[in-house]
Amino acid sequence: MDDRASRRQQLLEVLVRKGLEQRDEPFQLTSGAWSRDYVDGKRALADGADLELAARVVLDVVDEAGIGPIDAAGGLTMGADHLSHAVAIVGGLQWFSVRKRAKEHGRKQAVEGAVVQPGMRVLLLDDVVTTGGSIGQALEAIEATGATVVGAVTLADRGDRAAELFASRGVPYLPLLTYRDLGIEAVS
Repeated sequence: MDDRASRRQQLLEVLVRKGLEQRDEPFQLTSGAWSRDYVDGKRALADGADLELAARVVLDVVDEAGIGPIDAAGGLTMGADHLSHAVAIVGGLQWFSVRKRAKEHGRKQAVEGAVVQPGMRVLLLDDVVTTGGSIGQALEAIEATGATVVGAVTLADRGDRAAELFASRGVPYLPLLTYRDLGIEAVS
């Protein structure tokens, strides 16, 4: 097994051990869908070494896909923040965070951190995706800046809808792990 495959396998083990909780009773997800499988990407990557591992796997899949160069990485706060910072540090990039709503005071910005502008090549990130609603909101905010979204990477994808969203927009979508990898039911 090469280094990249080994890192991806380690990441799967971390996510299953520290971030996957299978419940007896179904619960409602942010998307409105119901599931018995709770995937907590923030808890799974709370240890610095695990977060660094995830950042390295993100950079591995981006390199394998031939996406580059990249100027900045980020996504909708809160799901992308930890991953964005780690990818920026490990990859020598800038990071950004997309607010759910633009600030009503100060600079009144929707995007914080790096000054995302035309000519920049950015990578969208998110931790756990079900329908792609949050990362789709980040996509719209970044497209509004005039920057080019060169790809979208998620820690875990619980279904197939985000792939459809990005395919319809012509943006490469690269989930690090899927419901298949995690051995859980897809959420539609």
